[in-house]
Amino acid sequence: MAHTNPEPPLHIGLLSYRTNPYSGGQGIYVRHLAAHLRDLGHRVTVISGPPRPALPEGVGLLYLPGLDLYNPQHPFRLPRPAELADPVNLLEWLGVASGGFPEPLVFGLRAASLLNGKAGLGFDVLHDNQSLSYALLLMARRTPLVATIHHPLTMDRRWAVRAAKGLFAKLQRWRWYSPIGMQKRVARRLPYLITVSEAARRDFAREYGVPAARMRVIAHGIDTERFRPLAGIPREPGRILVVHSAEVPLKGLGVLLQALAAIDRPFRLVVVGELRRDGESARTAAALGLNGRLEVTGRISEEELVRQYARACVAVVPSLYEGFGFPAGEAMACGVPVVATTAGALPEVVGEAGLLVPPGDAAALRGALARLIDEPETARRLGAAGRERVLRLFSWRRAARQTVSVYREAIRDHRRFRAA
Repeated sequence: MAHTNPEPPLHIGLLSYRTNPYSGGQGIYVRHLAAHLRDLGHRVTVISGPPRPALPEGVGLLYLPGLDLYNPQHPFRLPRPAELADPVNLLEWLGVASGGFPEPLVFGLRAASLLNGKAGLGFDVLHDNQSLSYALLLMARRTPLVATIHHPLTMDRRWAVRAAKGLFAKLQRWRWYSPIGMQKRVARRLPYLITVSEAARRDFAREYGVPAARMRVIAHGIDTERFRPLAGIPREPGRILVVHSAEVPLKGLGVLLQALAAIDRPFRLVVVGELRRDGESARTAAALGLNGRLEVTGRISEEELVRQYARACVAVVPSLYEGFGFPAGEAMACGVPVVATTAGALPEVVGEAGLLVPPGDAAALRGALARLIDEPETARRLGAAGRERVLRLFSWRRAARQTVSVYREAIRDHRRFRAA
């Protein structure tokens, strides 16, 4: 019997313009995908903009810091004249100074320059993590290229503009989402696109004009070894937990605060993340008289987050849109009952293992939270079902294997195209 040789391991360049490894879905995606591609025997090098990612052992890093003008430790930094002598730096500064968000564009230009100057660094395939920079079209001519698109930024822009007060503020919000036009044009021309849910594929097809058939759905995994139930930590009645990764209307925190203001039961809301003192959410909480029942953790480690989940009687995801929804999956992995909206991919993640309410509906959200506070047996049953669902459906190893299959298809097609 003839034996076929196994396909050789790949050298994968994973491009990510902003890669916070512990918050935000894109940074979590890079960290876990890189680790599991490595575990499958592939060589992985992450090419990243700021902040500098903390990558798993055995994963390489090529760091492209740029000007890093959105660094919260050095806000409103003025570039030095010598920095602006670089045309890409100048383009970045002009974009920021005019109220835009140029990082995806200029990251792609820097990555293309790096790869061109070092003969591509020997990558078998490049994988872009939703920069969708114009420069990808140049890179794809010489190296097979795959891009992951998490969710369409048009959804963020729509909610942000709607929430802004006054014409000038609305124009500012519109300008901030300046990469959208570029991303639409690039996504329509890239032959290999991965998205993370059926909802995201449907919404990208509608919002960006990308044919649904060109997008492969590969769901995220959940780290079920880290996110797990903890013995010996009792759940505290009325303790509600929400992970607040960004101070943007899309996350629905304002709707949650309105829902809690109408609950006539003892509760404590734990916000994992940061709230700006002058931000809309902080002002809403104060106006509704919730400050005495509000606990804001600030940034915490994943270990502390798991302990927070262990203490919570319910986790809530009030988002107005999610391309996937890591907070829902991580809460479920910890055995916490979840209340989430039906926005985006959340029904795909939560399924029958939680309570789902319409996005933006404070009354429905209040009712679901009150039910789980009042019915501990229902909460316990949903928590157990959530853990089982995550174990069954959301595996990083499976996601990595499926992603490699897309890589190999892109490589084969690229070789045929070059040979033609």
